Amino acid sequence: MVILGIDPGTAITGYGVISHQGNHLKYIACGVIRTDSKLPTADRLIEIHRQLDEIIKAYHPDAAAVEELFFNRNVTTALTVGQARGVVLLTLATAGLPIAEYTPLQVKQAVVGYGRAEKNQIQEMVRMLLCLPEVPKPDDAADALAIAICHAHSRKVNGISLSNL
Repeated sequence: MVILGIDPGTAITGYGVISHQGNHLKYIACGVIRTDSKLPTADRLIEIHRQLDEIIKAYHPDAAAVEELFFNRNVTTALTVGQARGVVLLTLATAGLPIAEYTPLQVKQAVVGYGRAEKNQIQEMVRMLLCLPEVPKPDDAADALAIAICHAHSRKVNGISLSNL
């Protein structure tokens, strides 16, 4: 099963693609979708949609996992990230992908085994679990891989099979 993990954001949306076969995780790709801060919000959202659609067509994922929006003290930031998340969810749903959503706490728990893990601990576990020579960069791409790993682990724990997706 190929899993696409997404860490949504307006300026930077991270993506990570992994393969999950039995107990084996394999790195396929990761990167970021960047938008120009000088563009109007609508144009930035269109760019996220366009690039994510290209990623889906390139890697043919079987499922997608997206980080849920956590409460943010900055309401403006929360709203813009929420808009990007909406575009991501719409793009994934339009592509016919089953979508799972995970909180940052769930991602940390699934990847590190501790819900209050630090960012560097998560990144190092991503590197180790995917047998990578170094931590993926930028952070948004590593976070997206962590979300994909969370989905792979959650599927196993929850007994979800490919036929249920």
